[in-house]
Amino acid sequence: MNQIKTFSELNIESKYIEKLAANEISEPTAVQAQAIPEILAGKSLLFQSETGTGKTLAYTLPLLQNIEAAENPRKEVKIVIISPTIELASQIKLQVQMVSESKVGLLVGGAPIKRQLEVLKEKPLVVIGGPARLLELFHLKKLKLDGAAAVVLDEVDRLISPEMRDDTIALINAMKKDIQLIAASATITKSTQKVLQDTRVKQNGTTESDLETLFLPPEDVLRKRITHLALYAETREKIDTLRKFLVAEKPEKALVFTSKIDQVANIVAKLKYKNIECTGLTAKTEKTERKSTIDRFRSGKIKLLVTSDLTSRGLDIPNITHVIQMDMPSDDDFFIHRAGRTARAGKTGFNVVIGDGYEMRKFAAIEKKLKITVYPRMLYKGRLIDPNELEENLQKNED
Repeated sequence: MNQIKTFSELNIESKYIEKLAANEISEPTAVQAQAIPEILAGKSLLFQSETGTGKTLAYTLPLLQNIEAAENPRKEVKIVIISPTIELASQIKLQVQMVSESKVGLLVGGAPIKRQLEVLKEKPLVVIGGPARLLELFHLKKLKLDGAAAVVLDEVDRLISPEMRDDTIALINAMKKDIQLIAASATITKSTQKVLQDTRVKQNGTTESDLETLFLPPEDVLRKRITHLALYAETREKIDTLRKFLVAEKPEKALVFTSKIDQVANIVAKLKYKNIECTGLTAKTEKTERKSTIDRFRSGKIKLLVTSDLTSRGLDIPNITHVIQMDMPSDDDFFIHRAGRTARAGKTGFNVVIGDGYEMRKFAAIEKKLKITVYPRMLYKGRLIDPNELEENLQKNED
């Protein structure tokens, strides 16, 4: 099959193509080229593609084109997009607004429900939110779902995880049985696939699911576009090692991850004490402050953001040059999602792990499992160097 080079080849209408071009998007990615025709045809689809490959536009473009072309005399909600995090929901809203002038409602937990009731009175065509808040508004009879034509599960593996599964499935079941179901993620387990297939069978009252699957071959973003560096440090020295790394490398835009929420404020305080400007973000950060922080990081007003795993999934921030992991996450998928915040949209980037002996061994195991190459580094006289370089220099001095 010839490689598709334009959105017009995918039967995307010119008004959407013009808006994409205005945002410097002219050529569809591999996932867009394969998913758009299926979704345009009205098929229910579960698809997996790596981080940074354009999954959001892969479903928003065809759904918006189909829905906006149809009559909607009752001004009903037609597209429901379910997201596991506020940050991802906000990002999806921006992507929808980039290509469409239809009303979009953001319905997320942590925000005043009164304001969201006002949003629903404005008759949005698209609503985006977390499963718990969407279900709450449905039970209050404020969110009408009987007219919806499509439901999207973005980061579906998180939405089908034990803590969100019941609300997510309840939302799907609240909609008409022939609704078009789209589910997407960078990682999809067999159990997630089975839950969705079983849900579709029960919903439609059939013996077989109509949910098609699309698993794109990996573009090897982790191997081909991200350089992985290992920087050894004992636990008590990690923050100082981070400081020295930042001074040595001067990253243009860096995202620092820690699994320990209480460490975020500690890292920020110690870096600021050493006159390194940065901001912290955790799940406990108040909603408006979270949005403001993400917006400032996105625009480049903030160059260094320290966060928990809250922002590791689904968030598309342009031009992150460095991801710095202050520990190894317990789940390998979180490692992938963390690293995937850099090298997006065809760019390259660095993934740096600052770890102790145990974490270096864990990093070595992931190196083997994911078939990536990890380069050991050390800080010496204000520079980040290969340990072999130091040995060679010491050997020359001895000679």
